[in-house]
Amino acid sequence: MGSPLGGVQAPEPICLPDPKTRFIATASRLDALSEGHQMAEWLKFMAALARAQHAAALSVALSHPLDEQQLEESVASRQPPLAPELHERDPSWRQGLMVLLDGLDHSPMPEGSAASIDELRLSSADAIEGLAHDFLCGSIDSNDAVRALYVAAALQVYFTLAAASLRAPLLRLLPDRGTCPCCGSTPVSGLITASGRTPGTRYLYCSLCSTAWNHVRAVCITCEGTGALSLRSIEGDSGAIKAEVCDDCHTYAKMLYQAKDMCIDPFADDLATLGLDMMVAEAGWSRHAPNPLLLVDNLRS
Repeated sequence: MGSPLGGVQAPEPICLPDPKTRFIATASRLDALSEGHQMAEWLKFMAALARAQHAAALSVALSHPLDEQQLEESVASRQPPLAPELHERDPSWRQGLMVLLDGLDHSPMPEGSAASIDELRLSSADAIEGLAHDFLCGSIDSNDAVRALYVAAALQVYFTLAAASLRAPLLRLLPDRGTCPCCGSTPVSGLITASGRTPGTRYLYCSLCSTAWNHVRAVCITCEGTGALSLRSIEGDSGAIKAEVCDDCHTYAKMLYQAKDMCIDPFADDLATLGLDMMVAEAGWSRHAPNPLLLVDNLRS
């Protein structure tokens, strides 16, 4: 199944990603958003990273995709079949990492990135797997943060490929509707559709495997409360991107409105609207979950 961005004919509960378009679409959107943006150079770098992810997604093949029995057992136990703490990663993901690094060779990079890329190329498989484990467990050391950025990007490619290999009809939404039914990760943003027979449907987009899943609107994706939600946006902007804030749990999540901009991308537009994050954070709300590609603050300087 494809992304609901192009038009959903019905409110499908789960939309698996298309690895052939996921990363190149984000790269193209970042290129467009970078024009005249105050963080133009950083957005151009993130566009180059997305293009490198696209190259990796096209060149890597899973040698041990999840079989149907494993999928059915996970779904029956109400567990995400690609949960990082349970899923045994196919070693092909490290090949994808090397393709990704090669794709950045001729791109302008933030200071320190080239050295970190060289270190990764010389690292042992065990060291790279250790970085992957730390990232997936949320325990990255500050000294490893730059290298972990590229590991995170490669893991996004791998988990997107793995999610795309699953059979959507066999999947089910999790009891915790705020987490991805494929890998159990948190969403990077939500998107309100403007097309299909049911426009106005909300989908959350997984920060790791790119899966989109339906989540009822007017319900907090963190605490599932309904009585203390409101929207915040930057005055004078297009209204395409807003922060849905909850005064019960004091968290927020970004919501993207396709009716305001049909070119909107859940991954690119999140990166390009850090000003909105700063505004709501200063007002006292904490982000529902981090974007995994925002591991290193000084990459944005």
